Amino acid sequence: MKMSNGSFITQFLLLAFADTRELQLLHFWLFLGIYLAALLGNGLIITTIACDHHLHTPMYFFLLNLSLLDLGSISTTVPKAMATSLWNNRAISYLGCAAQVFLLIFLISAEYFLLTLMAYDRYVAICKPLHYGTLLGSRACVHMAAAAWGCGFLYAVLHTANTFSLPLCQGNAVDQFFCEIPQILKLACSDAYLREVGVLVVSVCLVFGCFVFIVLSYGHIFRAVLRFPSEQGRHKAFSTCLPHLAVVSLFVSTVIFAYLKPPSISSPHLDLLVAVLYSVVPPAVNPLIYSMRNQEIKDALRKLITGCFSEGIKFLLYSA
Repeated sequence: MKMSNGSFITQFLLLAFADTRELQLLHFWLFLGIYLAALLGNGLIITTIACDHHLHTPMYFFLLNLSLLDLGSISTTVPKAMATSLWNNRAISYLGCAAQVFLLIFLISAEYFLLTLMAYDRYVAICKPLHYGTLLGSRACVHMAAAAWGCGFLYAVLHTANTFSLPLCQGNAVDQFFCEIPQILKLACSDAYLREVGVLVVSVCLVFGCFVFIVLSYGHIFRAVLRFPSEQGRHKAFSTCLPHLAVVSLFVSTVIFAYLKPPSISSPHLDLLVAVLYSVVPPAVNPLIYSMRNQEIKDALRKLITGCFSEGIKFLLYSA
């Protein structure tokens, strides 16, 4: 990436959370706790779904993919932020920054496409239950999940290539704790910034199209659920839909605000808060949201933990 004066940028400087050593260490331990919680929660979801054959259904197959994407996205940003605070080193190489942008866009966009597929899964399960096995067979689910990952990859290639082809006029200090496209674009020359408009239009169309699909799907779902004769049936349907709706709402609102907010309301503290809300919070809280209201996940998780505990006791007894 070139500067406007013809020189090349070899590294970027990320945002420092604090100037004092005590606050830097506080940020390190805070991020470490969140990261470990995300690893534990998503790891348990993946292991539980993979080990329990009762959960080998389309809904849990998509949930497993969501947990994999969450693990990837939080591992793209948080470890580097922890290293920045621990070693007081803000520098990130040019290739490291490009890789961080690519991976984050890839994983976040793939997650958004996957959340759209999960809305379709709930729509078919509740509104067209007789066609569920036909429309969402194992092969169809694999193809849809692969399409979500593939579309995320292509979208990330488009965004990353366009962003890192822009000449910079404003130095190399990124006002964020990871390499984020809006912050890198702030460093671009004013005339070069217009090249991002085309990509932005594509992004708005994709986000809006998926969002409309999700809203329409849940409109049909809620209308169908309210017609259920039994209260138990309504409760079971809502218990599988409301966690997904909560995840979608948090994810979509923060990402849209981060990438489409007008510059007039932008501030370093607000940008930092929004970045944490869409890149750090969802991977950490998604396992909790999905397990709290889902009895099948709770039962499978309890069975997994009990089985591991009993096997551990047997191993200790036999080894003794």
